Amino acid sequence: MGCGTKEPKITQLCLAAIQRLMSHEVVSETAAGNIINMLWQLMENSLEELKLLQTVLVLLTTNTVVHDEALSKAIVLCFRLHFTKDNITNNTAAATVRQVVTVVFERMVAEDERHRDIIEQPVLVQANSNRRSVSTLKPCAKDAYMLFQDLCQLVNADAPYWLVGMTEMTRTFGLELLESVLNDFPQVFLQHQEFSFLLKERVCPLVIKLFSPNIKFRQGSSTSSSPAPVEKPYFPICMRLLRVVSVLIKQFYSLLVTECEIFLSLLVKFLDADKPQWLRAVAVESIHRLCVQPQLLRSFCQSYDMKQHSTKVFRDIVNALGSFIQSLFLVPPTGNPATTNQAGNSNSGGTVSAPANSGMLGIGGGVTLLPAFEYRGTWIPILTITVQGSAKATYLEMLDKVEPPTIPEGYAMSVAFHCLLDLVRGITGMIEGELGEVEAECQTSTETASSPTQSSEEQELQSTSSDQMDKEIVNRAVWEEMVNACWCGLLAALSLLLDASTDEAATENILKAELTMAALCGRLGLITSRDAFITAICKGSLPPHYALTVLNITSAATLSNKSYSIQGQNVMMISPSSESHQQVVAVGQPLAVQPQGTVMLTSKNIQCMRTLLNLAHCHGAVLGTSWQLVLATLQHLVWILGLKPSSGGALKPGRAVEGPSTVLTTAVMTDLPVISNILSRLFESSQYLDDVSLHHLINALCSLSLEAMDMAYGNNKEPSLFAVAKLLETGLVNMHRIEILWRPLTGHLLEVCQHPNSRMREWGAEALTSLIKAGLTFNHDPPLSQNQRLQLLLLNPLKEMSSINHPDIRLKQLECVLQILQSQGDSLGPGWPLVLGVMGAIRNDQGESLIRTAFQCLQLVVTDFLPTMPCTCLQIVVDVAGSFGLHNQELNISLTSIGLLWNISDYFFQRGETIEKELNKEEAAQQKQAEEKGVALNRPFHPAPPFDCLWLCLYAKLGELCVDPRPAVRKSAGQTLFSTIGAHGTLLQHSTWHTVIWKVLFHLLDRVRESSTTADKEKIESGGGNILIHHSRDTAEKQWAETWVLTLAGVARIFNTRRYLLQPLGDFSRAWDVLLDHIQSAALSKNNEVSLAALKSFQEILQIVSPVRDSEKPETPPAVNVPVPVLLGPISGPGLSRPFVRTDSIGERLGRYSSLEPPTVTDELEDLNLWWAAWNTWYRIGSESTKPPVTFDKLTFIPSQPFLTALIQIFPALYQHIKTGFNMDDLQKLGVILHSAVSVPISSDASPFILPSYTEAVLTSLQEAVLTALDVLQKAICVGPENMQIMYPAIFDQLLAFVEFSCKPPQYGQLETKHIANAKYNQIQLFAPAEWVALNYVPFAERSLEVVVDLYQKTACHKAVVNEKVLQNIIKTLRVPLSLKYSCPSESTWKLAVSSLLKVLSIGLPVARQHASSGKFDSMWPELANTFEDFLFTKSIPPDNLSIQEFQRNESIDVEVVQLISTEILPYANFIPKEFVGQIMTMLNKGSIHSQSSSFTEAEIDIRLREEFSKMCFETLLQFSFSNKVTTPQEGYISRMALSVLLKRSQDVLHRYIEDERLSGKCPLPRQQVTEIIFVLKAVSTLIDSLKKTHPENVDGNTWAQVIALYPTLVECITCSSSEVCSALKEALVPFKDFMHPPASKVQNGES
Repeated sequence: MGCGTKEPKITQLCLAAIQRLMSHEVVSETAAGNIINMLWQLMENSLEELKLLQTVLVLLTTNTVVHDEALSKAIVLCFRLHFTKDNITNNTAAATVRQVVTVVFERMVAEDERHRDIIEQPVLVQANSNRRSVSTLKPCAKDAYMLFQDLCQLVNADAPYWLVGMTEMTRTFGLELLESVLNDFPQVFLQHQEFSFLLKERVCPLVIKLFSPNIKFRQGSSTSSSPAPVEKPYFPICMRLLRVVSVLIKQFYSLLVTECEIFLSLLVKFLDADKPQWLRAVAVESIHRLCVQPQLLRSFCQSYDMKQHSTKVFRDIVNALGSFIQSLFLVPPTGNPATTNQAGNSNSGGTVSAPANSGMLGIGGGVTLLPAFEYRGTWIPILTITVQGSAKATYLEMLDKVEPPTIPEGYAMSVAFHCLLDLVRGITGMIEGELGEVEAECQTSTETASSPTQSSEEQELQSTSSDQMDKEIVNRAVWEEMVNACWCGLLAALSLLLDASTDEAATENILKAELTMAALCGRLGLITSRDAFITAICKGSLPPHYALTVLNITSAATLSNKSYSIQGQNVMMISPSSESHQQVVAVGQPLAVQPQGTVMLTSKNIQCMRTLLNLAHCHGAVLGTSWQLVLATLQHLVWILGLKPSSGGALKPGRAVEGPSTVLTTAVMTDLPVISNILSRLFESSQYLDDVSLHHLINALCSLSLEAMDMAYGNNKEPSLFAVAKLLETGLVNMHRIEILWRPLTGHLLEVCQHPNSRMREWGAEALTSLIKAGLTFNHDPPLSQNQRLQLLLLNPLKEMSSINHPDIRLKQLECVLQILQSQGDSLGPGWPLVLGVMGAIRNDQGESLIRTAFQCLQLVVTDFLPTMPCTCLQIVVDVAGSFGLHNQELNISLTSIGLLWNISDYFFQRGETIEKELNKEEAAQQKQAEEKGVALNRPFHPAPPFDCLWLCLYAKLGELCVDPRPAVRKSAGQTLFSTIGAHGTLLQHSTWHTVIWKVLFHLLDRVRESSTTADKEKIESGGGNILIHHSRDTAEKQWAETWVLTLAGVARIFNTRRYLLQPLGDFSRAWDVLLDHIQSAALSKNNEVSLAALKSFQEILQIVSPVRDSEKPETPPAVNVPVPVLLGPISGPGLSRPFVRTDSIGERLGRYSSLEPPTVTDELEDLNLWWAAWNTWYRIGSESTKPPVTFDKLTFIPSQPFLTALIQIFPALYQHIKTGFNMDDLQKLGVILHSAVSVPISSDASPFILPSYTEAVLTSLQEAVLTALDVLQKAICVGPENMQIMYPAIFDQLLAFVEFSCKPPQYGQLETKHIANAKYNQIQLFAPAEWVALNYVPFAERSLEVVVDLYQKTACHKAVVNEKVLQNIIKTLRVPLSLKYSCPSESTWKLAVSSLLKVLSIGLPVARQHASSGKFDSMWPELANTFEDFLFTKSIPPDNLSIQEFQRNESIDVEVVQLISTEILPYANFIPKEFVGQIMTMLNKGSIHSQSSSFTEAEIDIRLREEFSKMCFETLLQFSFSNKVTTPQEGYISRMALSVLLKRSQDVLHRYIEDERLSGKCPLPRQQVTEIIFVLKAVSTLIDSLKKTHPENVDGNTWAQVIALYPTLVECITCSSSEVCSALKEALVPFKDFMHPPASKVQNGES
């Protein structure tokens, strides 16, 4: 009532009161109707409009009494107020309407809540009714239904059914109301069929209808004056429509599947380039709202894309976004009039000129501070629009705008960009979440299934798991479809944006999207799409147009669809003048066969690279075959950045080797360590990959590496080592499962090792060796020691490297071996043969450093690891050590390796027992295997036991080294071989010695002999470098000679010291013969050194005696037991008096040699055979070597003195063993050799060393030896049995032959020898042929003569000596020097000859007298007479320089001879042939008077008269004439005759003297004549003396008469002037006093 007054004041109060009443809920339904009617009145009068609205609101919100008509009236009232002229009222009314609408629906919701508990009976709906009857609805619901239905009517510009009284209505407001209802109360429509029906039947058609102007409109197709303005899209409606659509799709998608398909298709259309700019913007915003709802997108995909005949909505949305973005770049935005330059002239400033207020600072120079996209001169800033993940729209919220707003540049792009990002984020997040759940479920179900459970449970499980399987299959199909639908579009758009992005954050987001997509595709196993995304990232990492085949091929295949044309269009090269706003951070070389110039990396490239690393690191397991892409790209980047591999495979910044080196900015420099670190971590994380992925990774690396290898062929430029380094890194971190990747990994690395490019090779080797070392040191489970297969697997590549010829690789290999030895040497076990094989595989031609390194390894093995290796490997060690000896690169190594062999042998010796046990065990096992397989056991030296085989291998190796071409090696090896056999030979089984002798020692001797005889005689100038070679080694022949010497001596020593082992072997005598044969060939070789050494060896083996039997003492020399004639004196033969005792006692020897039974003693007979074999050899050597050659030139070989000496010295020792069978033939042979040996001349070069100076009477050692040999023989004969005595004469012959040398040196063949005094030592002319000098034989001959005398003294009475006319031979021999006398080469000779003759005769004449009757000496006497004659009346003239004293001494010798005649011969004249006595008398006669020729010539003046001698002769003659009983008248006659001749000559001399004295007057007579007269006077006095001493009856009267007749003549001489003559005269006259007696009476018969 109050309100009805229409007074403002009252109305206000009344309304306030009513409000208060209402708020206290005291208003009934009818009251409420009244109130509304009253309010309507007020409204029509336009009173208190705001108050009215307030009241309505209070009325409707406080309770629910207002229903139906009243409600509709209240709502209409509000609508009416909304369309007043007053702005405030308008807005308030609008708000009220909104609130009222909300209230209506809230009531309905509340009502539903209340009736929730009562179960609704399903209502039968008539099928034919086109509009559902409302009767079924409850009151509040009915109101809501009517309201909503009328809102649709109003928007559609139709009359409302329920809101009666509406006068006007705007579409915009209606749409807003619709949207708010749909948005706020979705459950109402979803729960009530009536409402759902309204949606389908009313709302959707309405929306589609309202959209039509937008769809049909083409920008620019109609002019502004077009008469159909309706058709132009209207921003407010369009925008609100889109909002409604958003809500519909979001809330009621499930109800409106088909309708939504239409809406979505429309949305997509709105993005077309010909739509207005604002339309596109709001459409993008709408799409963005969808993109943040992944579940919704999933539903689209399920509902449309996966249905057969449906539009591929989801795909279209994504593709549309892509095209939209693309179009933004291609067409400059026209929405903003300020920026409508055509695209054609947009290249002016490098960017589209933006509005001045858009915040761009300094466009020039192409550097912007705003984040933006730039592509082909189109510059689009990036605006920050929403928080990530929420679609907050800008233009969809502009409900107050009527005119389309101006869209800032870049807004649409930014939204579209975020759409893409949110889309990717949503999809991947959702799918990965679901995938994770499925995987977790699978895991639990498999776990439970695998654990033992009850069968019932199992069945349940199975059924549930099968449900799961179905569900998963469905899910997986959806996921795959979603990805397949969107990846192409996404990729196209993202790639383009990535290309265009100039903002780091934007780039990061794009890359992240690509990465997550790639990972998702990978997880779902969608290979094409995965590879495409990865390719995109890879391309982004590399400079534009970078030639990388992997990428180009894949991209061409995957992006063939037309909508990705962006990819196909060329992107500008980034060059300094380019418009790129990317900062160039690195310049480097492209990795190509022929790098052309440099390429630049921008910070974006580096960013992409990091993403790529991230991808590989986090999602390596799903990369599969795309590892190839990823790694190829990384390889190129690493190359451009100049990262080089360092130890362990990590890449470190390093300088390029050639070409313009990489230029890096500081920005990237700080990044590099990080990148390199991530790279390493990437490969470290490969340990978490499953086996399949790991194989993918390794295959990819291998094929990369193969490419790098191809590229590096044919040039020595720095190759890309990325793949190799990373293979190494991958291998190192996957050691725990190394077996699964070892073969492909090492197989490939071995190929790399053979690459011609050195750097490539080097790294291959580095990687391989590092892996092997790491593999061996890794703590495997089970440990390597228990897993031999793995150990051999790991070591195998090391062995394979041996087949590679590059020295650098081999060096690496060996260094690796060395390190393995140092770290793992103790635990190599079965790996030893491989490791040793590597050392042994080094060939001679492989350079010194290689050999040296390999040898170092071997040294280490020998010094440290022999005890730890299986004994079966020892033989390999021996072989390897031997092979190093044969290497000729480095002498020291060869020599040291021989030392190692010695050490090895020592080790065998010390550890013999253990080695033997182990080898025997192994042998047994092998034997068994061999038998099972039915093959023979194949091993060198087979029948010998395995331990002995080891020794034999060692000996054989040393044997090979003994014939090495280098002398030093031969020498060392030889010494070692013989020392080893000597020191350790006792360990061998007895039977093995047979092999040692025949297979090792004789084999070696044969080879050495062959090499020596064929060696080169050329002079070697110097021994490598500037070492001078001694002249004794300056030809190969001489060097081989040394080897021969060493070998022969060694073998001989073994024969000597080990004879007790060798003799029982059975074929010892054959071995002995072979050895002798070797000694003989060596002795006869034309090399002094060899021949001499051969004899030394011969001497050595001859010192052997038979083993001493335990029961016997060593045999005492026979000399002790045999009675010896007294005249002999003690015996001292060098070979005889000392028994040979072996140096180390047999007992010791046998103790050491436990495995043998005591050696059996071979019978003497066999022993003798051995000795006779030795004698035959000796004889052959002697006769061959001393036989004079037929022709002589300067190269003729003549044996040396030491050789001959040694040869002869052997004889006494040899003789001791063969003397029992030594007969005349042998003696004859010996004689020939002795004679020839002594005859050999000596080279004038050597003579100063061998010959004594000519004046010394010294024997050479050869001559000594010869005499010793004869001495031994002679002594042996002396104590030997009777039958040996017949050898005496032969010995005398031999000696006498030597005596002859004193006057007649022997001839040596046709060789002209010079006397030593005339030989010139040709030191000056080095190459003049040496002259040959005859030795000074005098001392030798004289010594021989002494021996003869000595021997004769002992043996004169021996039958053989008597029978063989030894005495005659002696005399005959002595006659030569005696007759020569002063002409002898040496004065001592004839003197010695005389004294010897006297000695021999003093012994021999009594013997001769004894045998006078037998006639055995008949022929001796004339010989003796001649000898006396030749000596006493020699034809040789004494030398001029002979002094008086000398002359007198020589005269006294003559006197001695006469004395001998007077004592030893003449007294026994009756036993002596008459002729001989006659000859003697004649001689005495001749000597007693010095016949003097009457002429005084110059020559005769100096003849000295032997006064003493004459006197002696005279006396002897007289004594002999008168003192003896004259046996025959004839003898008397001879002596008388002699006397009368003598006296007559005296008379003549005296007469002549007197005559001459008278004639000469005062002149003294010649000395000659004076001497003569003195001699005559002395002779007279001697004669008278002799006559007086004789028996008177012996003197003829006639003789006395002749004597007395001299007296007058003597008296006449008194006048002589010479005092000497006077004194002699006095002596001659004195004896005449005895004649002074009275004359006697005449005696009858004429006798006195």
